[in-house]
Amino acid sequence: MSTVGNPANIFWHENPVGKAEREKLLNQQGCVVWITGLSGSGKSTLACSLGRELQSRGKLSYVLDGDNLRHGLNKNLGFSPESRTENIRRTGEVANLFADAGLICIASLISPYRKDRDACRALLPDKKFIEVFMNMPLQLCEDRDPKGLYKLAREGKIKASHFVGFTGIDDPYEPPLNCEIEIQLKDGVVPTPHEMAGQVVSYMEDGGFLEA
Repeated sequence: MSTVGNPANIFWHENPVGKAEREKLLNQQGCVVWITGLSGSGKSTLACSLGRELQSRGKLSYVLDGDNLRHGLNKNLGFSPESRTENIRRTGEVANLFADAGLICIASLISPYRKDRDACRALLPDKKFIEVFMNMPLQLCEDRDPKGLYKLAREGKIKASHFVGFTGIDDPYEPPLNCEIEIQLKDGVVPTPHEMAGQVVSYMEDGGFLEA
């Protein structure tokens, strides 16, 4: 009889090397920096800039980019609400493993639904999940349109090809209610990648994440 998927035959095995020991080795605290926002809001730009800044400080991080994950781990998922939820669930579980390893995991995904982001937060101990909201106006994101997706959505071609709407146009984006960091325009100007990364790093420094 197959025992696959039978909880009665699945046990948790403790590792003799714990998270605290891994964090001491790396001199940092494992955590997840979850960057959410509309397509074109600058999530990937911030993720890369933050990764580079942490690297320059001798801190080990890894970026989980939403598009990159759909080339492998999540390549069998579409864009229905159910698939989007599973996409975020899988990413959250992987991010949790990276954090447990002592790394600073930077997850960059639209992640439009609040309940899905909250479920990822619930996987980690208190304060180890840093939600960063790229609060950029829809018009700015649409003007950028780096992938040409807004144009396709306005033409009705996204819904035809994905069987659902496009986030921000005809499918909802639910902004965070209590995010740790909010990045927005300053006097109508988009902050530079360096400024955005600096805002996140300052929060992490104040929270003691960059030391064991």
